[in-house]
Amino acid sequence: MNQNPAPLERARDYEREQSTRISAHERPLFHLTPPVGWMNDPNGFCWYKGQYHLFYQYHPYSTSWGPMHWGHAVSKDLLRWIYEPCALAPDTEADAGGCFSGSAVPLPDGRLMLVYTGVQIAGTFRRETQAQCVAIGDGVDFEKSRLNPVLHQAHLPEGYSAFDFRDPKAWLGEDGTYYLVVGNRHAQRMGTVLLFSSADGLNWQFEGEIDSSREEYGHMWECPDFFPLDGKQVLIVSPQQMHAREEFHAGYGTVALLGAWDEAHCQFERETVQPVDHGLNFYAPQTVLSPDGRRIMIGWMDNWETCKGAPRRHAWYAQMSVPRELRIEKGRLMQRPVREIESLWQDTVSYSLITVQEETELPGVRGRLMDMTVILHAEACVCRRFTLRVAKDAQHFVQIRCDLARGELVFDRSHGGSRRDIVHTRHVKAQERDGQLSLRLLMDKESIELFINEGERVVTSLIPTPLDADGITFAADAPLRLSVEAHHLGA
Repeated sequence: MNQNPAPLERARDYEREQSTRISAHERPLFHLTPPVGWMNDPNGFCWYKGQYHLFYQYHPYSTSWGPMHWGHAVSKDLLRWIYEPCALAPDTEADAGGCFSGSAVPLPDGRLMLVYTGVQIAGTFRRETQAQCVAIGDGVDFEKSRLNPVLHQAHLPEGYSAFDFRDPKAWLGEDGTYYLVVGNRHAQRMGTVLLFSSADGLNWQFEGEIDSSREEYGHMWECPDFFPLDGKQVLIVSPQQMHAREEFHAGYGTVALLGAWDEAHCQFERETVQPVDHGLNFYAPQTVLSPDGRRIMIGWMDNWETCKGAPRRHAWYAQMSVPRELRIEKGRLMQRPVREIESLWQDTVSYSLITVQEETELPGVRGRLMDMTVILHAEACVCRRFTLRVAKDAQHFVQIRCDLARGELVFDRSHGGSRRDIVHTRHVKAQERDGQLSLRLLMDKESIELFINEGERVVTSLIPTPLDADGITFAADAPLRLSVEAHHLGA
C-alpha cells in the first residue's frame, strides 16, 4: 500500500490558516460547524480520554461537496467544541476516491480505531467501488492499516452491492468481539443493513442481514446505527429515494426501526417504524453512549436536496444538529436536547396561564438565541388554531401553526426570506396529551429545532431569515391559555 502523507498535511495547513479568518460571531452559538469549507455526515461520535470526539465528512477547500476528508472536534459538554486537526485525507489506494462515513471504537490498549468507507476509483468494474478501512491512533494522529480495505466485496454474499456498501458503525462487544453494521443495497430487497464480526477489528466475517427496506422505505440505506435502548433494540437508517408514506416524506429522510434482537441467531424482529425527524434539514445521525449511560444522537442539519444550490453565506457550509438524548416511551423513540443546554440559559422569562387571541408579543420574549417552551392548555377550549411566529420582522417570519381540532402542526418557513424553489413546509401530527400540547423551540441564529410533546416528534430546519428579524408573536382564533418559559442563550 502506497501512502502519501502530503494530502493530510496540506489539509491541516489550509484549515489552520483559513479558520483564523472567521469570526466566532459568524458561527452558531452551540451547533458545530466546520472550521472552513464543507461539512456533512457526523462520523466517529465517541467518548474517548475524558471528552466527546466528533469526526465528520469534510471538504476543507470549498463550501461544496468534494473529495471527502474527516474533520475532527472535541467537547466536554457537547455544546462548546474545540477543533482538532483534520484526521483523515484520501491518500492511499484503498481510499483514493474519498474517506467516507464511519465510526470510532476506543480500544482496550488505549488507542482509538476509526472504521470508515474507502472509495476506490473506477477500475475493473468501470465504477467506483466501496469498501471498509481502518485507521488507528492516539485521538489526533491516525495510521491507516496496511491491510486496507479490510472489508470488501469478497466478504459479501451474492446479491449485495459492491458499489453501494458504506458507512460502518462499529463497536466492541462485551464478549471482546468487534461488530459492525454497514449499509448496502440488495438486488431485490433494496436498502439493507448487514452485520459483520471480527476478533481483532481487521479480519471480518459476515454474520447476516439485520433488516431491509422491503421496497417500502427507500432505495438505499445509509449511515446505520444499531443499539439497545430501554428494553428495545433500535436500528436507525437514512434512506435515499423514499416514496411518501404514512408519516414519512418523500426523498431523503431518517428512519427508526424498533424491535427485538436475538443475538444468538442474528435475528432482528421489527415491531414499529417511525421517522426520526420530520423536518426539512436532518440526515445521517449517529449516536454515542455517554459515560453516565445516556444514548445521545447528533445529525447533519441538511440533506442532499436542500443543500443543492443553497446560498453560501460564510466561508464554511453546514452544521450539526443539537445533540439529543434518546429514550423510548410507549413504543416511540423520544428525543430532547441534551441537558447540558441548561448551562447556556440566561435571562429567563416566564408566563403562566396567560390568555391570548389577537397576535400578541410578550415582553422579554424575542431573539434568535433561545430555548423556549410553549404549553397550550387546550382542555375545554373552543380554540381550533394556534399560531406561533418567530424570526419575525415587518417582512419575514417562520410560522408554526397548530390545528388543535385535527391534531396537526404545520411548520412553515416560506415567509422566511428564501427565493429558492424547494420545500418550505412540513405537516406533522401534534395531538394533545391530557389536554395540553407542548412545543419546545431551540433557535440558534440560522436554525430551528422544534420538539413536540417532549420530543414525541421533532422538526429540524435551517432558516434564511436575517438575524435582526427577532420578533416572536402568539395568536389564536379564540381565547387560549398559554404557559411560556423562554431562556435566552449565551456562552
